[in-house]
Formats: sequence, C-alpha cells, structure tokens
Amino acid sequence: MPTHDAVLRLLLVDDRIEDAEQLTSLLRNGGMAVRPQRPDGVDELRQLLATQAIDLVLASISARSLPFDVVVREVQASGKDLGLLAVIEQLDDDVLLDALKRGARDVVLRGQPIQAQLIVRAEAEFVRTRRAVRSLEALLRETERRCDALINSSRDPIAYIHEGMHIRANEAYLEMFGYASFEDIEGLSALDLIAPSHAAGFKDLLKRLSKGEAPPPQLEIKAVDASGAEFDALMEFTPASYEGEACLQIVFRPQLVDASMAAELDALRHRDPLTGLANRAHFMSELERAVAAAAGGRHHQALLLVEPDNYDALIGGIGLAQADDLLKALCARLEGVLDGTTIAGRLSDHRFAVVCRLHDHKATLARAEAIRAAFHGRILEIGDRSLTLTVSVGGVQIGERNAQIDPVLSRAESSLQSAMGVGGDRVEIHDPSARDRAEEERIQAWVQRLRDALDSNGFTLHYQPIVSLSGEPGETYEAYLRLKGNGGEIIMPSTFLPLAQEQGLGPVIDRWVIHRAVAVIAERQAAGKDTTLYVKLGPESISANDQLGREIVDAVRAAGIPGGRLVLELHEPSVFTHLKAIQGFAQTLRTAGVRLALEHFGTGLNSFQLLQHIDADVIKVDRSYITDLAHNPDNQAKVREFAGRARELGKTCVVHYVQDAASMTVLFGIGVDYVEGDFLAAAGPAMNYDFG
Repeated sequence: MPTHDAVLRLLLVDDRIEDAEQLTSLLRNGGMAVRPQRPDGVDELRQLLATQAIDLVLASISARSLPFDVVVREVQASGKDLGLLAVIEQLDDDVLLDALKRGARDVVLRGQPIQAQLIVRAEAEFVRTRRAVRSLEALLRETERRCDALINSSRDPIAYIHEGMHIRANEAYLEMFGYASFEDIEGLSALDLIAPSHAAGFKDLLKRLSKGEAPPPQLEIKAVDASGAEFDALMEFTPASYEGEACLQIVFRPQLVDASMAAELDALRHRDPLTGLANRAHFMSELERAVAAAAGGRHHQALLLVEPDNYDALIGGIGLAQADDLLKALCARLEGVLDGTTIAGRLSDHRFAVVCRLHDHKATLARAEAIRAAFHGRILEIGDRSLTLTVSVGGVQIGERNAQIDPVLSRAESSLQSAMGVGGDRVEIHDPSARDRAEEERIQAWVQRLRDALDSNGFTLHYQPIVSLSGEPGETYEAYLRLKGNGGEIIMPSTFLPLAQEQGLGPVIDRWVIHRAVAVIAERQAAGKDTTLYVKLGPESISANDQLGREIVDAVRAAGIPGGRLVLELHEPSVFTHLKAIQGFAQTLRTAGVRLALEHFGTGLNSFQLLQHIDADVIKVDRSYITDLAHNPDNQAKVREFAGRARELGKTCVVHYVQDAASMTVLFGIGVDYVEGDFLAAAGPAMNYDFG
C-alpha cells in the first residue's frame, strides 16, 4: 500500500516516446512522483510553456524533432523560471561544456539512474528555492512597507538602533523625548537618552548585544528627554532589520504603574491561567526567538513536545472533574526538571512544549530523558487520589538548515507521534545534523512493532464508500490500512508505512490486507450483503512474490466469493517499472474474475496506452485533477476525456478525493461512473453508508 511524494511537473523532449517513458520510470524508481508531458512540436512546446505549470524541462541534446537550441530559445522566451537539463547518452568534457554553453543548467546521463535522479532532485530543489526566495522577497518588501506605515502611525514610541545609534524613529518617539524632527536625533547614541544613574548598565547591555547575545525582552530604566528631565520607562527589545541592515527595534513605554502591578499584568498576559506555564501565544514567540537564533548561526537550540500517554484512559479513570488537577500536577512535575535555559508552555489541552537554549543534541536528549524519568514509576498526587502515568517526549534539534517554525513543529510532532506509536514512555529526538544510534533504535522499534501487529492482529481496516452515480446495485468501499495503538488510538499509515516499505515489510503488509479484505467480503456475503472492496497493492509486492496471484486466486475460491468483488489497485506511475511481472499477475487473477484498477490515472505520458499492456477494469483519476474542479476548466476537460475514453473501452471510471458539492455537480454532468471522497463520507471502521 504505497505512499507518494508531491508531484514534480516535467516537460520531456525526446524523439521517441519509449525513451521519454524510460526516463520517467527511472525517476519514479528513485522515489520521485512526477507528472510528465511530452510536446510533439514547437507549437505544442510553446503552448505548454505558456499554459502549464512546469518545474523542469528535460531535453535530449540530440533530438531532431525538437532541437535542443529551439527548446532553449522557447524556455527563455517564456519568461518563466524553469530548470533546463540536457539529456545525453555519454559524458565527456566536450559534451558537458557544449550543453552548458547552449543553455543547460546541468546534464542527465540516460544510462546512469543514480546520477539522473540526483541531478533532477537537485535542480528541482534549486527551482523551488529560487521561486520561494522571490516570493519571500516580495512578501518582505510588502511587509516592510506596511510595517513602516504602522510604525509611523503608532502611538507607541518606536525607534531602530544600529550599533547603538538611532537610524529610525517615529513621531511618538520624538514627541516623548522632546525632539522636533528625526534630524535632531539621527546618529544620536541611545545611551544619550538614558539617565546617568542607569548609563553604566545600559552601556554594558549594548556591549553584550554587539557580541551577539540575545536582547532581554524588557528592561526597566530611567530615561532622560531633550530638556534633561528624567522619567521611569520600560524598554522592550526586538531583533529587526531596516533597509537590509540587522538592527534592534526598541519601544519606550513610560512607567504609569508600579513595578509589582506591571509584573502582575505581564504574568496575566503571558501565562496560562491553569498551569502557570507560558501560554501558547507567548511560547510561540519564544520559539520564534530560538528559531531566529538558530538561523543566525547560534546553534544548540531545541524544541521538545511532551504528552501523557493514554490520556483519555487516564481521564476515564479519575473523572473529568479532576482533569484540571491532573494537568496542574503534570506541569508542576515538569517544571521540577527544568532550569533557566528552558521555557515551558502549554500548547493545547494536554500537550506541553519546552524550548531548550544552549542545548546540543546530547543535552537535549538528557533533558528529554529527565522529563520522561520524572514520571516513569513515580506516583502523582491528584487531589485525594494517587496514580502513576508515563509521558512520551518528541523533539527536534534546531539548526540553520531547519530554522523555520513549521518544519520544526512538524518534525517535533512526528517524533512525538512515533514515540507514542511504539508504546509510549519513550523519547525520540531528531537531529538533522547527525545520524546516531537513536535513529537506528527507532527504526528497529518500529519494525518490531509492525511485525508484532502482523502476528497479533494489530492492524485493522477502515472503509470509505465508493458511490455509483447511476445507481448500480450493491455496495462498494475502499479499504484503508490502519494500525491499532496501545491505548486504543488509531495510527495513520503515513506514520509507519514509508518506514515499513524501506525495511522490506511492504509486501508482507500487502498480503495481510488482501487476505483480510477477502475475509471481510465473505463475512458480508454471509450477512446477505453484496460488498465490493477496493484494495491498494504495491507493484513491488507483485515483483517480490511470483506466486502472489495464485495465492489470491486460491483465497478467493476458498472463501466462496465472486472474484469481481475484489478490486486490486495498482499505482499507475509504477506499473511500467514492473510491467512483465504485473502482466503475468493479471492473467492469473483473470482465472478467478478478480479485477484490477489503475489509480493515479492520468499522471503518465499516455495513460491510455498503458491499457494496451495491462487490461485493467477500472481507472481511478488522479486527485490532482479534482482539486478545485468546479473552477478549473482544464481539469474538467481532462476528467471528461478520461470518462469518455473509459466508456468507449468498457472500463469503469472512478473519481476520488471529492471534497465539495460544487465538484459533485460537475462530476454528475461529466458522466463518471463512481465517486469517492470525504464530502460523501470519511473512512471509518464500520461499513454503514446508506447506498439506497
């Protein structure tokens, strides 16, 4: 049951379609999800460049139907930022220099799969990065323009300081200090606005800032205005940039309340009222500071996510009324293993997070283990009750390469889910700059968990209805694999299936799914239900076991079910790679009437040509054609074409990933046979959809 990457949109220029298909298969074998297109001439090339979203162009340097120089000219004339790679048969210095001089960014060796995959991956990443940088630069310019306008209109006194000198100040700042215009303060040292009694401390702060130390969030100080009058103020610091220069934004706030009241107000603004930890908003700002520090080269930052294992069962045991007491006790225990280099916050109901500063990977792992050990085997007092619980900790080391909020949170979340998924009471820390034994231990723990699931019924199936638009009798579902968690939770395949495939467990899991599907169909038949099940099958499983077809036929006959009620889905882009094995597999299945479907249909160069080699009964249109279907005439035309051609060939056309009523309306008019998607019903453990 394979998973797939984001699609890479390719334009292939080659004289023979077989060569283009071979190149496509070569890339897919490397784990790349690609959607290729092949122009037949210069007019079609020009049209595709003008109308389609293309990432890379791979052009044969020896093509005659579309010479390489013509391709270079058309790509440059399109004005789009595309990666152009020359496909060559053999590498030597002259060929390489010739390709680069003629406009190629690099060369792809047709007979060297690993080299081709590495070059295509690298160039695709370059293109994405260039596009992202341009987008970010435009966003930054717009943000700076809006920020400047907001600062000008703000009533907060705001200034920008570079190397201790004023480089920008708004009207409120000038008014506060009694200056008529910015010319009066431009180039003036910030130290000149500090009262003599506080000057030494502020000067020391400026020195520390110049050495790269992070500024304090706030500083109570006595300021002095242009007339020499002193007043109490609160300075707030934020790292910033102005006209491309790194600087410091400072906000002066007059102290209108006493210090104790200010501290109380600050606590209310930044603290979670139940646990006393940082609230989500304040914690996220601290995480942003840590990420910014890592991006600036100050390493040894980390994020930990902490969550009690089997929380629902815990609440069921103590009662919902004591949930708050449980959370308060959890946080008190958590704070007991933290220090001044850490900041803890409450992210959601029962999930907590810790930013660790000055923590390399070893220190982060030690901190996470200390948190885990603080709960393992130790009694927690909840009101008048005592209980024991465990926690799982997932984290990520933050460095320059992953210094972005979303990837950091996502990776920490993956680590946490992985730790909980193999039983909990576990620590998993991802360090992008190191490969250590912890990663191998994680992999082996998951492999053992999956083997145990195969041996002890630890997998289960969920079912999503596939609905006939013409009212065909019977009921049809697609079966989706799930893993049972130790606490009764359901673990999605995205958590474990890629690792299972890497470790060679994909074929074994596929066999379990097929045998379970056959048993379910038989159970439904015994209950008087005519149930058809669609089941995903990785082509690698067919190549790995030449007896798989016979095994499935024997299982269907032993169960006494019509073979047509079992539909095996093959990933269309991978079929060419395993074509010979799949052809023999298909012939064997025909003897029992088991049907084949091609999913992700439409992602190949000529998907209907594939049907000449694999006589599939069903085509499932790729989800990329369904996104925003109601407002995309090109996608509507493609789906209409697929449905019409399928009807001519006597094939069933299924459209999945239907998400809204507008798409359903379009599909009714197009004439597809079956539809599937969350708009109709999400996948679930029971087959209870009303097909009536």
